[in-house]
Amino acid sequence: MLQMMARPSPTMIGTTHFRSRNNLCPSSHLNTRGDHCFGSIISKTPLIIPPKLHSIAKTKIIRKCQISDQFQEHSGRDHLLQESGLPKFLGFVEHLLKFVVSNFLPTALIGGVAFALINPSPGCFAHRYQVSKFSIIGIFLISGLTLRSAEVGEAAEAWPVGLFGLTSILLLTPLLSKIMVQVRLQPQEFVTGLALYNCMPTAISSGVALTTLAGGNPALALAMTVISSLLGILIVPFSISKLIAGGVGASVPADEMFRSLIGTVLIPLILGKVFRESIKGISDIVDNNLKHLSTLGAILLSLIPWVQVSKSRPLLLGVKPQVVLVAVLMGVILHLVLLCFNAIAIQLLCAVSGGSKSIFAKEENHKTLLLVASQKTVSVLVAVVEQLGGTFGEAGLLVLPCVAAHISQVIIDSLIVGFWNKRKQSLDNVKVKKVL
Repeated sequence: MLQMMARPSPTMIGTTHFRSRNNLCPSSHLNTRGDHCFGSIISKTPLIIPPKLHSIAKTKIIRKCQISDQFQEHSGRDHLLQESGLPKFLGFVEHLLKFVVSNFLPTALIGGVAFALINPSPGCFAHRYQVSKFSIIGIFLISGLTLRSAEVGEAAEAWPVGLFGLTSILLLTPLLSKIMVQVRLQPQEFVTGLALYNCMPTAISSGVALTTLAGGNPALALAMTVISSLLGILIVPFSISKLIAGGVGASVPADEMFRSLIGTVLIPLILGKVFRESIKGISDIVDNNLKHLSTLGAILLSLIPWVQVSKSRPLLLGVKPQVVLVAVLMGVILHLVLLCFNAIAIQLLCAVSGGSKSIFAKEENHKTLLLVASQKTVSVLVAVVEQLGGTFGEAGLLVLPCVAAHISQVIIDSLIVGFWNKRKQSLDNVKVKKVL
């Protein structure tokens, strides 16, 4: 009896080999120091495990080996992906999409011009069906739909700032066009186009957007934008006739242009506003989809230079690259001159109207005035060029430098807004440190 009890059972671990899928885990790897561990079930004295527990232990070891193989397989795939550079490419695409979304208007304008230069046929086809004219109507219809009455009313408090802004936009800065047309450049349409651009009202969307980002007075910016667009329909035709037409030896049908601008700019703007106020629920729909409407407006605006450049592609390809560069630089210089003029004017107005207590000295007001009064709209310009026909030359040559000038003014003003915001953040940090 005692001899039978002393015999080891067949299921003793000391002589057992666990065979996995990879033939790992043999008994020779088992620890025999006397300490117990389930991965290597060891004992100095033979340890008897019931058959059921033996089966469970074997299954767990096999599963662990399978998981290890799967982990190694996934690690290999990740390593291959890293070597292929796919994550870097996807990251670049993600950053590119974010940039396009945040700078959709300049991107759309550049894309429209580039596509016209590559393949002008679709743009020429669109020109035959007056796509430019319908795009202008759509732009101002959207402007009327997004116009809030309350915001225009809120700007009444800063009316002296708004009044000077309108004077600067429509009467003072256009005087520079008389000097600009004296510059000689081939093709002369580049200079004439920028002179026309300088007579335009303020930018329809970028001025308000940048004012909001800069912490300015959005209500004042919107009021100046709307009123300058409306008054511009009356003033722009006569400014062009007096300041530009004589310099280039052409006559402008001011009355005809005035009637045309009423049909393509004023009536759609009023209709959009009427729809917003009279149709129940439409204001909520518009306000909840402002981003989509802004994107649609940018697309409509980009269609205009696309059509104009497509039509004028043969002439544009004959222009020397250095001449195009000179025209672009002229657009940049024009915007810098307007910024300097309005900055000096603001300082003078502050000096004569109460110094630091002046309404012009308020930070939100002078930021708004500087940004909005220094910008010009390319939307009204293309409407004017469309109505002028060939009075001042080829439409595409007139529009191209203005598109470049519009893009440059958005970039320059974005940098100014970024500088203001960084300076404000630094001042706020200094104040917080003083309090602490």
